[in-house]
Amino acid sequence: MKNIVLLFLVVLSGGTLTYSQEKPDNFDLYLLIGQSNMAGRGVPDDYVLNGDSILVLNAGRQWQPAREPIHFDKPAAGTGLAASFAMTLLPSSRNRIGLIPCAIGGTSISAWKAGAIDPATGKRPYDEAIAHATEALRSGKIKAILWHQGESDTQPQRTTTYRTDFEKLMENLHHDLGITPGSIPVIVGELGIFPHEGNHHEGRRKINEVLHELACRHSYITCVSSAGLNHVGDYTHFDTASLRELGRRYAEALTRYTTKP
Repeated sequence: MKNIVLLFLVVLSGGTLTYSQEKPDNFDLYLLIGQSNMAGRGVPDDYVLNGDSILVLNAGRQWQPAREPIHFDKPAAGTGLAASFAMTLLPSSRNRIGLIPCAIGGTSISAWKAGAIDPATGKRPYDEAIAHATEALRSGKIKAILWHQGESDTQPQRTTTYRTDFEKLMENLHHDLGITPGSIPVIVGELGIFPHEGNHHEGRRKINEVLHELACRHSYITCVSSAGLNHVGDYTHFDTASLRELGRRYAEALTRYTTKP
């Protein structure tokens, strides 16, 4: 048994299909952080994931075959961008894909620092992301960080500090996960700007400007457009079709980054 390089045992535990490992596999890991549009609030559909090649680190920090909802932040968690992101990458991936879902709906960027507590859920977004990612690193390497957040920081006093808050967050993540700064891509996504919304989108437009500024300042950051995407009816959350498209855009941005000269 000790000479076996890899052994995956499928275990039925409490109704959840999980994978136990004798030795870690060489997963391509992706850390998914931010708030509800990263976690996903889309209506479930019949989208099919390859559960043999795409795994998710669940709330118990065990690997299980990918299925939606990927996130588990709140009961409202539904379809998100992670599934189409992973499926778009899969044909060109040499390894299994491991998704690390750590987004928490409603969180301000101020909650994404060590020790900070999200008052709505009582969770510690940053600390939990570090704990989940550290466990995942036993099974592979983090290939990219995916971030979608900002809806909770559209007030003028917050948009003015968003850039420095984000840069500090990335500095902390790299340090606490042992990642060389700038060595992996960070993909961020624009907030939705929807027609017929009136003036309520101005704060989100400012956050989008900051996201593009970050991408200009740091070569490892890429900002994905939300142009043409639709909402579920609340002018905040992307609908299912838009989340599928946004996931593909994240994957395409990552591919362009990793193949550029």
